[in-house]
Amino acid sequence: MNITYRLDITPATSAVIEVYDSSGINRPTNDEARIAKMYANSDVVATAWDDEVLVGVARSVTDYCYCCYLSDLAVRSDYQNAGIGKKLIALTKEHLGDECMLLLVAAPSAANYYPKIGMDRISDAFTIKRKV
Repeated sequence: MNITYRLDITPATSAVIEVYDSSGINRPTNDEARIAKMYANSDVVATAWDDEVLVGVARSVTDYCYCCYLSDLAVRSDYQNAGIGKKLIALTKEHLGDECMLLLVAAPSAANYYPKIGMDRISDAFTIKRKV
């Protein structure tokens, strides 16, 4: 397996949907236009490729100087546990620089993963849930 990582491409929406559906992440993959809009409005998209096949993605929104919200991290199920997610996070953080913090909200099924790769757990985050 020879995985390459890129920050200079936004993958095709259909490829992103395939990764999301395979990874188990809960996203509105039945709404292709919404997924496309999510990526059109993102600031940082880190991708992992096995030749021409998209196998992982980290999508973030940021001000580049204080904070960054890593809103999606997904790796195809057959590529999980190979360090791809960890590398996508590291690549995102490296791109942002030292003055920018990285924040994400973990799905309950993934909450134990992030401390294992060096992220700190916080308990004082709040949300207003989307209606759609």
